[in-house]
Formats: sequence, structure tokens, C-alpha cells
Amino acid sequence: MTRSSSSPAAEDTPCTYGLGPRVAAVLVFGCSAAVLVVEIAALRLLAPYLGLTLETSTMVIGIALTAIALGSWLGGLIADRVDPRWLIGPALGISGAVVALTPAVLRATAEWAPPILLLLASLTILVPGALLSAVTPIVTKLRLTSLAETGSVVGRLSGVGTVGAIVGTVLTGFVLMSRWPVSGILIGLGTLLVVASVLIGWRTRTWRGITALTLALIAGSLAATVAPGGCDTETRYHCVRVVADPDRSGGRVLVLDGLRHSYVDLDDPTHLEFTYVRAIASVVDTAFPEGAPLSAHHLGGGGLTIPRYLAATRPGTRSAVSEIDGGVARVDRDRLGLRSAPGVTVRVEDGRLGLRRLDAGSRDLVVGDAFGGVSVPWHLTTLEAMADVRRVLDEDGLYVANLIDHGDLAFARAEAATLRATFEHVALIGKPADIGIAPSGTARGGNLVVLASTRPIDLRAAQDALDARQTGWRIATGNDLTSWIGDAKLLTDDYAPVDQLLQS
Repeated sequence: MTRSSSSPAAEDTPCTYGLGPRVAAVLVFGCSAAVLVVEIAALRLLAPYLGLTLETSTMVIGIALTAIALGSWLGGLIADRVDPRWLIGPALGISGAVVALTPAVLRATAEWAPPILLLLASLTILVPGALLSAVTPIVTKLRLTSLAETGSVVGRLSGVGTVGAIVGTVLTGFVLMSRWPVSGILIGLGTLLVVASVLIGWRTRTWRGITALTLALIAGSLAATVAPGGCDTETRYHCVRVVADPDRSGGRVLVLDGLRHSYVDLDDPTHLEFTYVRAIASVVDTAFPEGAPLSAHHLGGGGLTIPRYLAATRPGTRSAVSEIDGGVARVDRDRLGLRSAPGVTVRVEDGRLGLRRLDAGSRDLVVGDAFGGVSVPWHLTTLEAMADVRRVLDEDGLYVANLIDHGDLAFARAEAATLRATFEHVALIGKPADIGIAPSGTARGGNLVVLASTRPIDLRAAQDALDARQTGWRIATGNDLTSWIGDAKLLTDDYAPVDQLLQS
């Protein structure tokens, strides 16, 4: 039987080309979900190089929203001028290739051409985000076969797209990041997009470019496996590496997102490599009777250097650790000898929530040492958080914390002011120029240690211990500390611009 002259027109309907309501809904749902997966994964990829800061998160979210707006606008505009059937397959295929190449591109750029990292990072989010977002108006165009159902078609596909974005967000944050490395997630997503591109090309008879895109995906997959910046372990929060110290057989450095976070000597837990750790140990050693066991709580675990030190120097000490990253806790157990540290227990939980579950007056010591990349968890710095610290300490208890800051030390000043509003006795320990007791010196920032208590601390003995450990650090308190704090504002749950203070 021969075709009638009306056959080509009939073939132009969406259903004829396999784009019925279910296929349309799956495309819109999947593309919207993919945009959010790319956004979250890109933030995870960039954290080792830009830090997990509010600014980095804002930048990635802004680029993703720009991609969605640009793709939606251009997708609708082009769909009115070009046969939409020819647009869906290439949009999926190109997106898949770019997504699969993203880990290799960003890691290689960070290693070999850092100045253009932001540009390429923007493109790896913008290009697939815009192309995937363009699919919704293109599909909508194909499904609008009657003006009588315009509202229902547009509303249905818009709702499906929103649900897809929600599922993509929840799935990535709660499932994907905890089970697979970010490079694997992106390569897997790229594979799905290219497969979808092939299937759509088959249904709509638009095959051009599919072979080239498939080859690009394969190249991206291979490149990602050898790209620099690899991790021993990728967790929900960090790119984790454990590096052996060539000068000490038992020395291990825990590297989180490219930063040396902790130093552990597997053979000698009393060996303290980092200056700030020696400062914390000096304060604790002089604040409590020598060798007396303590009940301690630690906000942030890292390599568990201080809990191990307390276990070795104060037998019978019970150290509970709130470590939000279960992957870091596994590294502590499997590669950093946690099993051999008596009295140390690690709970995978947020530090603020960990404080809330503790009984009042139940701890002799609370140690604060929580960081994410180059940022500080702001909710552990506020007046309300410090009130919780004071609540769990007994009447002779001590809070000692590692602070990190740079430039004019605006964050450290605000945190010291916040502690002074909570505790009767506060002191700051650091390089003389950083804490304002060497007027001719220039503050460079880095680590500082702050201690707070409701009872006086023997600062003379603490200074002697600092000198014995050759830290070169000094203690500021009283009027010196007041002058150093200046007019710094208190940090509260309602106002804690920690990231901005750190970046100032």
C-alpha cells in the first residue's frame, strides 16, 4: 500500500516519533534531576581547590540558576525556529560528554592551570545545565498539539521538572555521595545521558553526532581515571588522602581537600607535630593534675591526635568525638590506628547536635577543632553554641579550641569576643604578632588557640609548657586581649557571617 500525501504531516506528530506523554515526562524529569546532580557534584569537585565556603556555594548555585534560565529561554526560542525533533538528542549527547569530562577537566586545570579554573568550572556547569534545561521547552513544544490542552501540558511538564529537581537533589545528597566517588557519579550520569541521546536519536531518526559523542564520553571516562587530584577516599564532605611522613616511620598526615589537617604518629601518640596541637596539649597539661584521667568531648575528629594524646598521657581518659564525616571516621579506624586508642569513641554526628545530647556538667574538657576545607562550621562558633559548651562543662571545666584565620583576623576577634561574653576567663594563644603583643610585627594569621573557663587557669605554667615545646607562641589575656578584640561583634545563631569574616 502506498503512502498518501498526508503521511509526512502525520509523521510530524509527537506520538509518531515516540515522544508520547510518558516519554516526554521521563525526559523532563530526568533532565531536571541531572542539572541538580551536576550542581552538587561540581561543588564537591571544587571544594579541594576553592574551599567549601559560602562564596563557593553561592557561585555554583548562581551559575546553575543562570544555566537553567538561559537554557529555558534559548530552548523555547530555538524550538520555535527549528524542528524540535532535531534538538533533543544532541542536547542530551553534548551534555553527557561534558559531564563525563568534568572530573578530568577540573582536576587537570587545578593542577596545571589554576588561573582559569573558575572559567572552566563555570562552563562545565553552564553548558550541560543550559542544554538540559532547554529540553523542557523543546519537549513542551512537541507536546503542544492542541490549544485546548496548553495549560495542562505546560503545567504538567513544569511540575514533573520540579519533582525531578527535588529527586536529583535528595538522591545526590543522601545516596549517591555516600556510595560512589564524585567522578564515578558524573561519568555514570554522562553515560546515561549519552544512552538517552542514542535512544532519542533512534526514535526521532536524528542520529548525527552520536558516534562522536560516545567516543568523547569514553575519552572522558579514561581521562578521569588518571586525572591529577585523586583521592584515597571520597566521602560526603571531603577528598581524603593519607600521606606517609618519610622522616618518621609511623608518621601519617591526614589531608582533607588538599589541606594538611592532622598529623598522627602510629608508634608514638605523644608526638605532636603541628604547633597548634602542641599549644592545646600545653594548656590541658597545666589546667589539670598531671596524669589524672579526664572526661573529654571533641568537636571534630580529623586524625584524632588530641584524643590519642590524652589516652597515652592520662590513662583512663574517656574521649567522645563528634565527627560529621563517617568517611573520615573509617579512615581513622582502617588506616590511622583508631582501634589501638583506648577510651576513644567516635560518633558520626554534627558537633552542635552532639553537644545537645550531653548532660550538664558531664565533661572536664571540650576541645573544638572542626573545619570543612578552608571554612569553619559557623554554627559551632556562636553565642548559643558556646552556651551549650559551658553547660556540659563541670565547674572546673575547660574549653580549648583551634581557630584559623588570616588577614586582619576578623573571625578570630569575633570568636574571642563571643567567648568573653560566655566565660569569665578567656585567653588567646598564638604568634606574638598575631595576638597583638609584638607591635612591630605584622599579623600573618594561620592557627590560634583560644581557651575559656569559669575558673582561673595558670597561664604562667601554660606559658612555660609552650616554651618547653618550643612553639614560640605567647598568651594574651586581660587588657591585651580586650585591645586585640577591639569592636568585634558577637557571633550569634541569628548573625554569624563567618565565611565573610574569614575571606576579608
